Amino acid sequence: MIENILNQMTLEEQVSLLAGADFWTTIPVERLGVPKIKVTDGPNGARGAGSLVAGVKATCFPVAIALGATWNPALVERMGMALAGQAKSKGASVLLAPTVNIHRSGLNGRNFECYSEDPLLTAALAVAYIQGVQSKGIAATIKHFAGNESEIERQTMSSDIDERSLREIYLLPFEHAVKKADVMAVMSSYNRLNGTYTSEHEWLLSDVLRKEWGFDGIVMSDWFGSHSTAATVNAGLDLEMPGPSRDRGEKLVKAVENGEVKAETVRKAACRILTLLERVGAFETTPDLTESSLDLPEDRALIRQIGAEGAVLLKNDGALPLAKTTLDSIAVLGPNAAEARVMGGGSAQIAAHYTVSPLQGIKAALSNANSVHNAAGCSNNRLINVFAGDMHVDYFKGRQLEGGPVHSEPATKGEFFWFDLPSPELDPANFSARIIASFVPSDSGEHVFGMTNAGLAKLYVDGELVVNGYDDWTPGDNYFGTANTEQRHALQLEAGRSYTIIIEYCSPADTTDGIHLTAIRFGVEKPLGDAAIEEAVAKAAACDVALVFVGRDGQWDTEGLDLPDMRLPGRQEELIEKVAAVNTNTVVVLQTGGPVEMPWLDKVQAVLQMWYPGQELGNAVADVLFGDVEPGGRLPQTFPKSLSDNSAITDNPLVYPGQDGHVRYDEGVFVGYRHHDSHGVEPLFPFGFGLGYTQFAWGEAKASSTQMGEDGITVTLDVTNTGARKGSDVVQLYVRPLGSTVSRPEKELRAFAKLELEPGETKTAVMKVSVRDLSFFDVEAKAFRSDAGDYELVLAANAVDIRSRIAITNPALWLGKVGDVSI
Repeated sequence: MIENILNQMTLEEQVSLLAGADFWTTIPVERLGVPKIKVTDGPNGARGAGSLVAGVKATCFPVAIALGATWNPALVERMGMALAGQAKSKGASVLLAPTVNIHRSGLNGRNFECYSEDPLLTAALAVAYIQGVQSKGIAATIKHFAGNESEIERQTMSSDIDERSLREIYLLPFEHAVKKADVMAVMSSYNRLNGTYTSEHEWLLSDVLRKEWGFDGIVMSDWFGSHSTAATVNAGLDLEMPGPSRDRGEKLVKAVENGEVKAETVRKAACRILTLLERVGAFETTPDLTESSLDLPEDRALIRQIGAEGAVLLKNDGALPLAKTTLDSIAVLGPNAAEARVMGGGSAQIAAHYTVSPLQGIKAALSNANSVHNAAGCSNNRLINVFAGDMHVDYFKGRQLEGGPVHSEPATKGEFFWFDLPSPELDPANFSARIIASFVPSDSGEHVFGMTNAGLAKLYVDGELVVNGYDDWTPGDNYFGTANTEQRHALQLEAGRSYTIIIEYCSPADTTDGIHLTAIRFGVEKPLGDAAIEEAVAKAAACDVALVFVGRDGQWDTEGLDLPDMRLPGRQEELIEKVAAVNTNTVVVLQTGGPVEMPWLDKVQAVLQMWYPGQELGNAVADVLFGDVEPGGRLPQTFPKSLSDNSAITDNPLVYPGQDGHVRYDEGVFVGYRHHDSHGVEPLFPFGFGLGYTQFAWGEAKASSTQMGEDGITVTLDVTNTGARKGSDVVQLYVRPLGSTVSRPEKELRAFAKLELEPGETKTAVMKVSVRDLSFFDVEAKAFRSDAGDYELVLAANAVDIRSRIAITNPALWLGKVGDVSI
């Protein structure tokens, strides 16, 4: 069928398939029955065609690092299946996920969106995710290919990575996705790789991906991540997104006519697009692109389960689990207590059906049997709290607010990200808007107004110009680097008085790096000072237990910028220490997208890392705190004692954050625990670490052979739950080479097994290692190389808690060529 369609297509029609029609859909060829299909973000929910801050409601699942902490591929596969149903509810045939970039620095703004610092754990979970999504007829899109481990200057930065490190660390999850999961789509990254944009990197997209690994799906650009016409097509980039095309269309037709691109190259790319349509069933049933809100009880239950299974108990001096019946009063404190921080920021954002805050979850779990006292204590916002209330918005043609409005609508949130304007009469490059709202403060005193805008804007309060985003416009990181830094201005306001807020906005006159985005965010808040901390401390002192919910939110952990450090923002560390000083039962609950420094660790009784676990956050955290469910997570990333202990943090800015357009991965393969092992750097909490509410006994590890052969070696280990509660344990198998011709990590994760056990129950962990699991990448031989010699299979509960070792021998040199289908 596809060949028949291609034979009837003109060159122009073939070219039309190679770019999007708009932000989310492809171009149809109606005369030949070729439909358009829709794609949708993203990793933790299917947003649909709405903007990052609005649109049809969607189910919000846990973020990828929370999935990484589950160490449970079967559970991740179930989430993939659920996400496929969510994608269908948004009329989409392609889900733009999973994200499998490696946790390199701990400061990456999208750390939360990726699984792990370890490529094997990342690969195992990505394969499960893809298999779940694609089992339901939705195409998964693995991203970002490759070397996108930082958001700093991501549109132009060159990630300079040697081939061995690429093969062993950064490409391995993609390789597994192709060979084990038959992933249908790959998204190139924004950055350059060793000087060449990945979207026009022939070695990456054609030599490695297609010729070596056998990938037969499509490669699409990240949004606005295509920078050329002939170079991208010739390299193997099939689909430029979004549309309308900037680099293809008539430009590509001319490139074929003048010989820069072969007609056969275009035909092959078009064939791959048509094959994708066939694989998702678009020819059988024309896709219905309409969107609906799908809120299923089974999805709610799954989110709650994943939230608890990904929760990592980092410290517990007997404080947890809490006993509902013996606690008369509980202080629920911190900036993340009453706020539901359920997801990270950027393209992973969705409009969740609902969210449950920790405070709500705890109150529901206690059923009013106990006294619950709440105080924020301090703020952890990067931006001023977004305005919430009734608003009226008028839209105008042109950038001058002239004439009558062509569209008017109400709004309730002071953030607008106009992927799609509300009227076809409006031009994204030439429109303006007036937003009118009223604000009635509940308290008198200083209030701070803030605004950031992609475009130009002025904010007036009762006719007074308060924030001038026209004349005072400093480029910033907001809205993917297209907006200014947030501007703030303080005013003295009276409680109970109504103030009129008017914002005048116009679209930008010029693009940013060729990207034309229009957005605005404004807010107002009364700053929290010493009195707020004092209130929280007083409530802590009066209660039996103090639960302090701290961390970050999607304004910190977000696409578009990296973190400044690994400290808790604002006065959160001060809050923890002052609460701990007055309550000897202080439990800290962290919500971050990665590691944090903990100078206060010795002063608290327990620490629980919850990540961003989706819309059931409050219920999941209550389940864990009160012992209804055990914290089943293990760290997918090393938590260093300090930022300077991180493998990517050195005195050389070239290594991180980059310099003169280059970031050099000088640490090579020594990422995460590989760095800590090899350099003798003691972590705060090691990779794979996590406590529970029960105890386990491990039996003797047994190997099917001590000689590596074609069939590999199977390792078995009995694990018994010797405690009184149901729980889970993770057996981790590392390979340690005993002598090598090259510098190698002390050990590397090669297999793992998660076992869930009732009290007194015994189960057997079964893990297999192959000859490739003994290997490193030999750059000269262009092959994975396992030298003849001795190795150890290391059985461990985490990267530092080694339980047993099995000596094995590889009897002969093995070279696995990169084109081998087997892994």
